[in-house]
Parts: sequence; C-alpha cells; structure tokens
Amino acid sequence: MTVETVDAFHFGKFHVVQPATGGHRSGMDAMLLAAMVADEGSLKVADLGAGAGAAGLAVASRLLQADVTLIERSPEMVAFAYKSLALSENNHLASHVRIIEADVTLKGKARVAAGLEDEVYDHVIMNPPFNAAADRCTPDALKADAHAMTEGLFESWIRTAGAILKPGGELSLIARPESIADIIAACGQRFGGLEVTLIHPREGEPAIRLLVSAVKGSRARLVFRAPFVMHDEGTHRFARFVDDLNNGRAAYARMGRKRRPV
Repeated sequence: MTVETVDAFHFGKFHVVQPATGGHRSGMDAMLLAAMVADEGSLKVADLGAGAGAAGLAVASRLLQADVTLIERSPEMVAFAYKSLALSENNHLASHVRIIEADVTLKGKARVAAGLEDEVYDHVIMNPPFNAAADRCTPDALKADAHAMTEGLFESWIRTAGAILKPGGELSLIARPESIADIIAACGQRFGGLEVTLIHPREGEPAIRLLVSAVKGSRARLVFRAPFVMHDEGTHRFARFVDDLNNGRAAYARMGRKRRPV
C-alpha cells in the first residue's frame, strides 16, 4: 500500500494528496507553472500530465471562474487526483475541476475518443518529465514514469496542446534549460510569440529551470525575459516576487499584460 501525505499549498487555500515517497511529489515547479495562467474571467484550462493535480488545482483555487481539466495517464496518480478533489478542504473547487485519465501523446481520433477534443481550451499548462535517458533511473516505477523523458516528448506533448487549444490560446510550460531547443522545434508552426524566462537559484549560478509561454497561431518573435533569481543573496529565503508566485499571491502574465496581484 502506498503511503500518502496531504499537503497544503497557497497557505492552505487548497490541499493535495500525494505519494509520500514513491511517484512524483509536486512543489514549486507546479506552483510557478500555475502562476503563468493570468487571464481573468471565464476560461478553460487543461493541465497535461497533471499527476495528483497540484498545478491545476492551484489555477482553480486562484481563478475561481476557471474550469480546469486534469489530464493524467497513470491510474495511480489519477487516484491521487480524485482523492485530492474529494478533500473537504477542496470543496470550493469541486464544481470547476474535472479529471481525465488519458495519455497526452495520443493522436487524432484516439485522442478525441479519450476526451481530449479539438480547440476546447483557452490555456494549456504542462510540466513534462525532465530526466534525460542518460540520467540515473530511479527504481521506483511510478516516479520513473513521471520523470523519465522519452525521445520526441516535447513534440508529442506540444502537438496535443496545439490540437486542444482554441486559436489564439496560450501554452505555458516549465522545463529544464537544456530542453529549450526541443521546445522551440516542437512549437514550430503551431505556436509563436514564445517568451522564455530562466530561473536561477542565486545570482551568478546557472539556471535550473525555464518558463516558456507561447500563443497558438502567433507569428510574433521569440523573447527572452528578465530572469528570476529564486533566493535572496546569502539566505535560503525566496525572493519576494518568487514567493508571491509560489504562494498564489501573484500571476506571471505574458509581456504586455499587467502583473496582477491576487
């Protein structure tokens, strides 16, 4: 039997049931990804590879008019997502979050039959598996499934995002910096207006993550935004804006939109 924990996010505004040791445990990556959904009003958001649902639930908790779909292929992680949604602490989210058990790499009719219909969503978010094949593989099968990158991963995931997004819809993702070439190539003619933000642990240290946003059908040029530095100099404390993003107090909008405190 898998040991699980119930973890609070955004200062207790929502909770997530997660495996205690095996499988993928969500944290800051999921919260930064969720912060990239900055639209106001009614919108439909899809969280591809949602795991236990942390990123999607963070969107739903912060944007109460958003309808969020959690899409995950692992039956074990889908079960955790259902447990998360069933928590009494998440009662306020139940009416605008749903879960689909499906492989996001499905194509065409198989994808549609699995519930991933064409041109439905306003925003798609994703945190794809990030470990390269040469990385040391964990013996935990559930964790390996969530973390192990396969050849053509970004192409298949971004292809699905392009199919299920409405024209002009937004894609947001978080990944390792070394994936940038694959991400740009996968966006191809599907997405433009790429905005890339590098995330550094501290001043002078190499970036460990990047945030990418793009717009379906846009022909705007790629832009590298000012980087994030996670920690204040000489401390383990998060920089104020990063802490605000992590805890749902701010959104990270695309350029041209005002950063909106919440």
